[in-house]
Amino acid sequence: MRVRSLTSVGKLRPVESVEPPPVPDSGWVWCDVTATAADLPAVLELTDRFGLDRLAVRDAVVDVDLPKVDDFVGHLLIVLHGLRSDRVATYEVHCLVGERSLVTIHDGMSPAIDTMWSRLGQTSDKPEWTVDELVALLADLLTRRLVGVLDAFDDRIEELTLRALGADRSLLEDLSAVRTDVAAVRRIVHSQREVLDLLRRSPFAHVGPSGRRRFSDAFDVANRAAAGLEEARSALAETLDAYRGAEARKATEITRVLTIYAAIMLPLTLVTGFFGMNFVELPGLNSRWGWILTTGLMVAIAVISLGMFVSLGWMSRPSGRRSGKMIGRGLLEATRTPVHVLEAVVEMSILPLRATEDLLASNDDRPAGATESSAYGSE
Repeated sequence: MRVRSLTSVGKLRPVESVEPPPVPDSGWVWCDVTATAADLPAVLELTDRFGLDRLAVRDAVVDVDLPKVDDFVGHLLIVLHGLRSDRVATYEVHCLVGERSLVTIHDGMSPAIDTMWSRLGQTSDKPEWTVDELVALLADLLTRRLVGVLDAFDDRIEELTLRALGADRSLLEDLSAVRTDVAAVRRIVHSQREVLDLLRRSPFAHVGPSGRRRFSDAFDVANRAAAGLEEARSALAETLDAYRGAEARKATEITRVLTIYAAIMLPLTLVTGFFGMNFVELPGLNSRWGWILTTGLMVAIAVISLGMFVSLGWMSRPSGRRSGKMIGRGLLEATRTPVHVLEAVVEMSILPLRATEDLLASNDDRPAGATESSAYGSE
């Protein structure tokens, strides 16, 4: 368990200690706790000093919750979510808001809280904030990090669209993975937007007018994130439609090649079948020029058929080498069709998750200042 405290009495200097400072008569104290379920007894002992409800503290340490707000009369429990730095997933921050105290509980690193503590520690003048304003600022930072994931999704969707136009067979795996990521973040963003909407119109005694104004700013950020995720969902649906169209167009081209090939071979097969009958009086049977005339007739039929298909616009006028490649590709696709069907069934049954992690990892490789300001907004 890690405990660090910050108080507005005196200089704003974060202190790591399991003994938090007492609640001041004026100003506020912020105690940030990083703990897991195994640390529950120690966390309960620490939070008893702030007069917090034990059930609320237990839920903060043990349970998994969507963003929400509960009123425990003596204090508020506000559950917010932020974006992890290592993958497309969120983590919980439980904010226990008293009149002059704030206790935040989370189970791992919190980039937003670390950024806020770093800036408060570098501030020479004490900001004239109340506890509700402090929580609203934290909510704004956490929500801005959720907005930052939209850049990763936009880059990924643009790449998927290009692959869809080329009917890339591996597209469905990555597309389904991105849709899973978008759905997971969207569920959190919509819940967090509802919480911020409730707080900006707060009926709670622990949130004053200044806090409501700051929560309104955070609500605007959440609104922008929700709208961006809806656009991402629409773009993914359009990408899937583009892939299906490109795949259908490709299948149509292959079918056309096979149809033309069959249409040319059908009369030739008729000729060879006719002259292959075991009758004595077949025309040209006893002539030394019979096979030459028959072969010439077959070549003429093939040429006339090709010319007719070109004049009707059913096929272009390719070179001989390209024509041979098209026919060969058509035959190859025809023989591989059962294999493609089996591959599609297998692909849809074992879709991998987390396809956008590499993009978020690239965001985290930027300098610390650039990450917070450019990727996730000005935090």
